[in-house]
This record gives sequence, C-alpha cells and structure tokens, in this order.
Amino acid sequence: TRLYHITPDVWTSLLLVWITCVPYTSMTPIISQSKSLQTGSTALLRGLVEGQRILSRAKRGWVWNQMFVLEEFSGPDPILVGRLHTDLDVGSTPIKYVLAGEGAGTIFAINEITGDIHAMKRLDREEKAEYTLTAQVTNRDTDQPLEPPSEFIIKVQDINDNPPQFVEGPYRASVPEMSQVGTSVTRVTATDADDPVYGNSAKLVYSILEGQPYFSIDPNTAIIKIALHGMDREMREEYLVVIQAKDMGGHMGGLSGTTTVTVTLTDVNDNPPKFSKSLYEFVIPEELGIGKPGGKVKANDRDIGENAKSTYNIIDGDEKDVFEITTDAQTQEGILRLKKPLNFETKKSYTLKVEAANIRFDPNSGAPFKDTATVKIAVEDSDEPPIFSKPTFVLQVNENAPINTVIGTVTARDPDVTGSLVRYFIDRHTDLERQFNINVDDGKITLAKPLDRETDMWHNITVTATEIRNHSQISRAIVAIRVLDINDNAPEFATEYEAFLCENGKPGQVIQTVSAVDKDDPIQGHYFEYRLIPEIMTKILHDTFRRQKQEMYFLPIIVTDNGTPPMSSTNTLTIRVCGCSREGIVQSCNVEAYVLPIGLSMGALIAILACIILLLVIVVLFVTLRRHKNKPLIIKDDEDVRENIIRYDDEGGGEEDTEAFDIATLQNPDGINGYLPRKDIKPDLQFMPRQSGGPNGVDVDEFINVRLHEADNDPTAPPYDSIQIYGYEGRGSIAGSLSSLETASSDSDQNYDYLREWGPRFRRLGELYSVGESDKET
Repeated sequence: TRLYHITPDVWTSLLLVWITCVPYTSMTPIISQSKSLQTGSTALLRGLVEGQRILSRAKRGWVWNQMFVLEEFSGPDPILVGRLHTDLDVGSTPIKYVLAGEGAGTIFAINEITGDIHAMKRLDREEKAEYTLTAQVTNRDTDQPLEPPSEFIIKVQDINDNPPQFVEGPYRASVPEMSQVGTSVTRVTATDADDPVYGNSAKLVYSILEGQPYFSIDPNTAIIKIALHGMDREMREEYLVVIQAKDMGGHMGGLSGTTTVTVTLTDVNDNPPKFSKSLYEFVIPEELGIGKPGGKVKANDRDIGENAKSTYNIIDGDEKDVFEITTDAQTQEGILRLKKPLNFETKKSYTLKVEAANIRFDPNSGAPFKDTATVKIAVEDSDEPPIFSKPTFVLQVNENAPINTVIGTVTARDPDVTGSLVRYFIDRHTDLERQFNINVDDGKITLAKPLDRETDMWHNITVTATEIRNHSQISRAIVAIRVLDINDNAPEFATEYEAFLCENGKPGQVIQTVSAVDKDDPIQGHYFEYRLIPEIMTKILHDTFRRQKQEMYFLPIIVTDNGTPPMSSTNTLTIRVCGCSREGIVQSCNVEAYVLPIGLSMGALIAILACIILLLVIVVLFVTLRRHKNKPLIIKDDEDVRENIIRYDDEGGGEEDTEAFDIATLQNPDGINGYLPRKDIKPDLQFMPRQSGGPNGVDVDEFINVRLHEADNDPTAPPYDSIQIYGYEGRGSIAGSLSSLETASSDSDQNYDYLREWGPRFRRLGELYSVGESDKET
C-alpha cells in the first residue's frame, strides 16, 4: 500500500495538506493526520472486526489529488509542501522519486531519496492559483520506472494581500435639485483580486468617508442616495463624495480602497423671474422711428437654461397699441419698441404695466412663475419739419394761360410748439425747364413759361417747405399740375393719301375715303367736317379723264373740327389717273403716254446702247495697256536726292579730267563748311561738321571706316542697312561725273559682260550697262 505521508513539522507551519488515498478495489478515500500515520515503509490499516472476522489489508496504489501551499511565504529556507512515499521503499531497493509538470525543477523541487517536495520561490495566487505535476518512482541505478506516473495538483492558498480597487473611478453623477431623501444618485463598484471563495479576503463593505450628511451609501450594493432634504442648486451646485471599500467584511485588519464621486445638482424651475426694480422710467424722442427700441427692462431668474427663459408682455396701460415689447433671446431682456409715431403736441407721456413670465414651469407647483413692473415713458419734444396740409396737391391750368398766372397754393405748418415760419421752394430737379415759380412766403405757384398740352399733359414737381430758424428741417410734397386743353390745333389727314382714278370711271364712284386726326382732346370728343373748295371743283370736275391729257390731280380738302373756336386746315389728296379693265381693276398707272411721243424707235435705242458699250471697251483696253507698260529701272526724277543710284547723262574728258575724281571731294563733298543732310528723313539732332584731312595723303580705307562708324552711330539713320551717299553733286560741288571714271575707249569698244563674272555684287551693275547697250542698238 502506497501512502502520502505528512510530517508533523508541516502542521506546525500552518500548512494544511489533505491526503486522499483511494484503494484500487473500493476507491474509498482514507484521510489521516500525521500523528496517526506510521513512519515506516508501510502503514497498516486495521479495520473493525465484523462477525469475528478480521478484515485483511488489501494492496492499494497511490492516488492523491491536491496539496496546498501558502502564497507570499518569504522564509529563509524553501517551504516544505509535502512528502511522497511508496511501499517499494523498504531499504533494499534503490529507488528514486521523480517530479515533472508545471514548475517542476524551477518552482518545485523533490528530494530523490526522501520524496520531500519544497517550494523554491515565493508564490502569488493572483498570478497563478494552481500547478499540475506528475510523480513517479524509478530505479536509481537503471532509471527504469517501478510504477506508472501519477498526477496531482498543488494549489496556492490565498492570503489577504490585495486591497479593493475602483477601476471605473473617479465618478461623476447628477441628480435634480430638491430631490426626495432616498433618491438614487449612482452606484460605484470595487474589485478585489483575492480569492472570493476562501475566507473573507474579497468580501467588501462600502462606506462614505466624506459627503455626509448630504449623501449615504448602501454598504453591500454601493448605491449612493440622497440623505438630506431640500438640496437647492442655487445654494450649492456641486458636491464631492469620498467612498471607501474595505475587505475582510469591514473588520479590523482588512485592506481598503477609495474613490471620489462628483455629484452635480441639475436645475429645476423652482425660481420665478424677478424684476430688478418695480418702476422703470424712459425718455423717448418723438421722432423715434417705427420699430426702433426705446428702452429695456429685465427680470432676473436664478434658474439656468430653459428654466430661466422668460417672455415679456404689456398687460396694461394707456394706449397699449403704441408700444410693443419683445424678448432678446441672448440677454433675456425685454426690448420696448415703438409701433406708432409719437407726437409730443398730442400726448406727452405714457404709463405701461409689463409682465415677465417663465416659458417652462410646472403648473402643479402652484408657484407664480411671473413678475410685473411699471414702465413710465416721457415723450421728448423734437424740432420737427413742417407738415404739408396734404401729401399731394393736384392743380389745373389752361394751356393758353398767360405768364404769372396763379395756378394754385400749397400750405405747410410747423408742428412744434414754437411754430416757426415756413418758406417754400421748388425742387428744380423736378422742373428742369423752370416752367413754374413759387412764392417763398405764401406758397402760391405761378406760371413762368407758356404751356402746351400736346407736348406735356401733366407736370409733376416737388415743393419743399423749410423752417426759417432751422433750414435742416425740410419736408416735401408732390404737386401734380394738369394742363387743360383748348382748341388750338387744326385737324389734319391721318396720313398722306394717294387715290387711283380709272379713265373709264363712272360718276359717283368712290375712289378714296379719308380720315383726320386732331392733337386736341375735347371733352365731348372729336367731330370733323370735310369739304372741297368750290373754285377748284369747277376746274377739275370732268365726265372722263385721260392719262395722255393729265396723269395726276391734286385735290384740296378742308377739314374743320367742332371746337370753340373751330379750327380747320387744308389737306391735299393726290389722285392718279390709271388704265383699268372693264371691271374697274387698275392695270397701269405709268407715264407711257409721255414717253412714246418722243419719236425714238427701238432700233435707235439699240444703236445708242451699242455705242456706249464700245466706248467702255476702248477705255478698258487703254487702262490695261498703261498698266503693262515697263517702268524704267533708273529713276530720272531730278528732285529725288534720296539714297539711290543717280544716272548722269554728261560725259567728262576722259582720263585727262583729273578734277572729276579728286579724292578730296570723295572725302568731304560739301567741304569743311557744311555737312551732308539726310534727305529721306527729318533729323532730330544736329551734329557738328566733320573734320576732314587735307586733299593730300588721304587714306581711303580710313576714310571709309570713319564714315561707316558715323553711319552706325547716327541716331537719325533708319534701323536697316542701306546705301549711304558719299558724293552729292549739289551747288558748288567740285566732284565730276561718274562717267569720268570710264576708260578712254568708247562704249562701242567696251564690253561689260565681264562684270557679271565678278560675282553677285557686280551682277546688278553688269545688267545696267547691258541695258544701256541694248538701248543704243535699238
């Protein structure tokens, strides 16, 4: 039989080891204390004698389930957890105890000979609560297992080494003010890492360290409640509560942890609005505009948010409809505004009763959530502008009224108590033609220029009235002047009429209907009378009309209106005689009868047209030939002295003519007393005459370089390369003709074809001489 053996010293160290021995036959556990166990190789179990039969000992194998070791043990030597023993350990067999599993060799060590198990390190149950290990007995010499391995558990026994902790703290909570006692505020929760099963190490009890007598806490559920009646937010809004959680059931020696709970009282509408004073007095000028603020009142409310919002109303007073009061949403003030104009002369003061009431309130509370105040308003007299008797005046005048006729009168007065005199003026922006005048003292409007109803039927002018003592007080009124019509325009044809009369027309036939218009506008309407002049009727009335005799007739018609006095005008009706069919349809109204008697036949007309075409052809040919005529290559205009090659017709004396090509002339053609002006442009700057050397010892290369430098630096020169004139035969020039540079041979003996062979620069010169030879041959 294999037993788990516990030594007495383990009990003295308060290590409780439970040993469970289960026989293989019946699996009945046997639990014994160390003092009842034998220390030999085997322990004999004696049973009860039943029926004079002694129960024989059955051979059992070792099966244990768990051991215990105290956590946080910190002695100088390793702590003995327990001892293993087997029946095979009789002293003759060399056995060895082997330990394997979690922590074997590191945390737990076993004595191979005695089977003692020691904890080598300090254990923490909160880090690991139990370890599973395997025990086996082997032969010490051969390491052969003598028995199969058995598994057991070592549990770390808890001690109270962890205080409670509020993981979610600190807390914030809110509760309405004036809540009843016992109203729940919030709940806090603390945790303890110790074993909640073993002992009271994790049994927590809650209490309030700070926050009484306002709040209380349930020691088991940790629910915080209201403990004081009538907690008013307006007195104190926020409270700090300190909560403690203690383990070991709150007994002495237990560990504790604390947290804070900030409790805020939320507002309820328990305060009515209150005016800061019962009487408000304002002075408002009478010229205050409609809708403009005239004063402010305010009722204070100790509540906040929506509970503090109020609305204002005028509930009583004289002429309440003159003023209105509105609420400023930002400042919660009552703004007194004007609804109707004030008039100091009519009413000088007002008394109003204003009420401020909460928007939100509990009707069951019974409290009057409103307040009233009296508002007295004094109207201040202001210097007002004059007031016209009417805002608009309508006057009438005949269009034939003479100058200075009085059309009408406008009146205005000063409404102030002082009653200043008023002067009148016409706004000339509304009377640009200055057709009217006004008397500055009495407001009489007179005519300044003649009127014409047919041009302007209405005249709208603006009249201003200003006080004599204060010219800034100005008022305006519209004066509409209607021009009445008189019969001063004669009627006339509505348009120019042209009638067509058939040659074969019958007497009484209607050839045209005419109508007239009149610029006048009589009240009874227009009525016109049309008549012919008797003298004309005797001349133009015929039974028949012929185009060959007279093609057109001009018939005067007199039109008279029904005005007083009547007006008339003479209008002309143009009548054209036309050829018509038998049905009276106009076919031709041309002047053929006057063209045919000229006597020209169709052949004559064709001949005249052919001559005209022939003349046009001759003119076109002449213009074409003139355009195709070759223009000469050399300009022969004597007046053209610009930078061009000039052709000279005179011939010098050959090589003996030494004066013609004097190098001094080429160097300075105009002499030292002048300079060569530009003929193609107007120079802007004047240069000093160039200094030239004497005629002897002249270097042509230097001369050309100097002239080239002057041409490059000449600001009047064009921005393009051109041929410069170095010799100009003006008045007094000593230079000879270019022909003096020719050889002694005549033109007939000289061949200029070699000039073309000298290259592109001399090709143009060869062409010029070739042209000259061709001219001579022709």
